[in-house]
Amino acid sequence: MQMPESKAAPVVSRKSLMLFDTALIGPAIVDAFKKLTPRAQWRSPVMFVVYVGSIITSLLFIQSLVGKGEASPGFIFAISVWLWFTVLFANFAESLAEGRSKAQAASLRALKQTVLAKKLSVPKHGTSWLPASPADLRKGDTVLVEAGDVIPVDGEVIEGVASVDESAITGESAPVIRESGGDFSSVTGGTRVLSDWLVVRIAVNPGEAFIDRMIAMVEGAKRQKTPNEIALTILLVALTIIFLIVTVTLLPFSLYSVEAAGSGSPITITVLIALLVCLIPTTIGGLLSAIGVAGMSRMMQANVIATSGRAVEAAGDVDVLLLDKTGTITLGNRQASEFYPAPGITQIQLADVAQLASLADETPEGRSIVILAKQKFNIRERDIAALNASFVHFSAQTRMSGVDMGERIIRKGSVDAVKKHIELLGRPFPMEVSNTVDDISRRGSTPLVVVDDGCVMGVVELKDIVKGGIKERFAELRRMGIKTVMITGDNKLTAAAIAAEAGVDDFLAEATPEQKLKLIREYQSQGRLVAMTGDGTNDAPALAQADVAVAMNSGTQAAKEAGNMVDLDSNPTKLLEIVEIGKQMLMTRGSLTTFSISNDIAKYFAIIPAAFVTTYPQLKALDIMHLSSPSSAIMSAVIFNALIIVVLIPLALKGVKYRAVGAAALLRRNLLIYGLGGILVPFVGIKLIDMILTVFGLI
Repeated sequence: MQMPESKAAPVVSRKSLMLFDTALIGPAIVDAFKKLTPRAQWRSPVMFVVYVGSIITSLLFIQSLVGKGEASPGFIFAISVWLWFTVLFANFAESLAEGRSKAQAASLRALKQTVLAKKLSVPKHGTSWLPASPADLRKGDTVLVEAGDVIPVDGEVIEGVASVDESAITGESAPVIRESGGDFSSVTGGTRVLSDWLVVRIAVNPGEAFIDRMIAMVEGAKRQKTPNEIALTILLVALTIIFLIVTVTLLPFSLYSVEAAGSGSPITITVLIALLVCLIPTTIGGLLSAIGVAGMSRMMQANVIATSGRAVEAAGDVDVLLLDKTGTITLGNRQASEFYPAPGITQIQLADVAQLASLADETPEGRSIVILAKQKFNIRERDIAALNASFVHFSAQTRMSGVDMGERIIRKGSVDAVKKHIELLGRPFPMEVSNTVDDISRRGSTPLVVVDDGCVMGVVELKDIVKGGIKERFAELRRMGIKTVMITGDNKLTAAAIAAEAGVDDFLAEATPEQKLKLIREYQSQGRLVAMTGDGTNDAPALAQADVAVAMNSGTQAAKEAGNMVDLDSNPTKLLEIVEIGKQMLMTRGSLTTFSISNDIAKYFAIIPAAFVTTYPQLKALDIMHLSSPSSAIMSAVIFNALIIVVLIPLALKGVKYRAVGAAALLRRNLLIYGLGGILVPFVGIKLIDMILTVFGLI
């Protein structure tokens, strides 16, 4: 039965948004005003205090217009305006961060399209099918997807093998192979089959598809606060309550002082509110939510979908990394490392024959044999046409490949396959070659036997190649106090050799799902946070147990459901980048908290003398900035307090530059740059604003 032609899957651009993308600024400004509601402001107790203060000063301004105000209408109005600006700037920072996430979510929504699925009556290729809407498909239904069709909903391949274009999901143009069985049977709705056909069993119900979950995940506005963020919020609330109590007690103290001294004037409510807003940690309070949302956005830009900010932040606190050997620590494809000739055969003879057998072998292993022969003996590739050769490609049945040149037959392959081949020719298999094969196997390498016209020429050793630069990255992690553990199915001897070469701290050899789970629980029982990556169904238990679990998008549905992050690139080394992004978010929050608390010092020297100098002239000595007037001092501090949030928005969104240093070194750097900077910058800023206000007669 034919179905109506479906529209092509759109390839959505997933480029990184600019820090201040013009498409985001307008909606962020509008959203900043929309957030001016008590319910929205209450989410940040620190900014809620500023919000209430803005309302009170606005009412005091109205009072000063209709009756006797506590200060001049112009002064109260100016204070009120800058307090409102402080709230709006904080709202703008959060809205801008949320806008980046929503823009990413919008690009994902474009992947959802209306297509007609070929629903099978019997879950087998060749049987009849009926057209169905993806919304009508349920978990357990089976569909046929042929070349040119869009996969309607997430599922598992139960029959067939095909090339699939996943660029709309991953951004990668290279197609991938999806087939039934194994760890590459998972397919995602919205991707397109390029060749052949697949029978897919639907794995989710409507609204539960991977794209639906991705959209919900990247909506930063819906994220939950992380434990670290909650703890910091409690600290900020505690500081706010302390300063609130101090500020409230200053009013009766001021009234008593004026009465006792018989001179001066009591402090006004407007000045007290200005003092409170300047002393409470408004800088970090206004940027805290933006930092968390931006952290999730940076994960998305790295092609990683995090289920919540909690997972992102947990990545920053990880101190144990479990890394799979193949594809993460090693290149993933074993490469030729040495030629071991049989008795009576030279190395160059073996290399020559092995290269001949590999000329048409496009596998990484085959190409590595050709390259090794070039490097060791300068044997160049032959003119294939001149050889008049007929190449035999590798097959799962023969487990051999090679070349036929007339009556000359050259083969290379597994030990068992080659033994069977020469036995059919009535030739013996040399004992010396068997011993060499055993030695190579004990080292964890793979032996390939080469035979020329029934004569065993020797063995090529294929071994795991440790990725360049991986040892240095592990050294960086070690300096940060993170322990690296390699997970492999290899024997202990092989695992120990690769672990030593790669520079990991520990390894788990001959790993089973039960052993992985046990190891994670052991580390967690010691109070450590564990991260791991996986792609198979057998990884699901360990992924579910790990604090940070990164599932490969190419992996099984079970692995993706067990993880709290999904790597769209299916790159096992992405785990290292995820940890760096998590660390960067924590470093950013710590740096801005240090700056926020430090910059209160200058405000003491600006507002305290201005507020009480008429009652206690001696406080004039604290005016080390020599501000032009009490009103100018208070106004300059309030303006600086608002503008510094704007200045720090780029840092909150982009994040502090990641540095692989220990906690002690990081603390020293924080105190030097953001602590000392937080003390000095406000003195300069407040004085500069005071000079501008004075020159232009604005106060």
